[in-house]
Amino acid sequence: MKTLGLRSQHLKHDGEPTEFAEALLAYFRYRAQVLNDTVQHQLMNKAAAEAMYEKLLARQKYKHIAPMNKQKGEKKKVAYLTAMVNMLIEANSGGIDFDHDPRQLTTITQDGVPLRTLARRVDGAFPSSVNPIAVWEIKEYYHTTTFGSRVADGVYETLLDGMELEEMRLETGVSVDHVLIVDAHYTWWDCGRSYLCRMIDMLHMGYVAEILFGKEIEERLPAMVQDWAQKERERRA
Repeated sequence: MKTLGLRSQHLKHDGEPTEFAEALLAYFRYRAQVLNDTVQHQLMNKAAAEAMYEKLLARQKYKHIAPMNKQKGEKKKVAYLTAMVNMLIEANSGGIDFDHDPRQLTTITQDGVPLRTLARRVDGAFPSSVNPIAVWEIKEYYHTTTFGSRVADGVYETLLDGMELEEMRLETGVSVDHVLIVDAHYTWWDCGRSYLCRMIDMLHMGYVAEILFGKEIEERLPAMVQDWAQKERERRA
């Protein structure tokens, strides 16, 4: 704080850390432990993601065709994380279809009147982009060799969506689950670890309901989807 020319009385009083400083230090320790002990081990590289994709592909037949990434030449491959998310949702949705590739902005209506429209398109919505129970964003960068501004921007796009959804919840009482799903060990752990810190911060600020890292999708996503499906059946009833 002194280096930045800022006051430090809120952190130290009579030579001792304040209650606020202790809370900060506890959070920083917690965040470091989560990232070092859990998150880094969930993140996959390209080979691990491909192997997991092939394993899920062999389990059953799927309606949705696996999407391709946006790269060219030798790097043009199946978008493994997106494909696996679609497969796991389809397998656990109880036959309820979902929007795996929204081509429109997410819109919420109430009593037949438009209530909110988000500023950005998300990567998926359950069951649809209109009045979804849940929306998700996917950040996979298996073939990226540098950490550029476009990768960093992805984190702040999620923050924007989270702030819009929070504002809607506080103002109207309508809640939509907002899920962030990320992968690529080199991109996030080796190059962009500070952005993993921002993700944990967003989670605790309430801007995302849950963050799934890499292979965690196989264990956690089915239960989440089953909960979404139950809510949708109740809503239809």
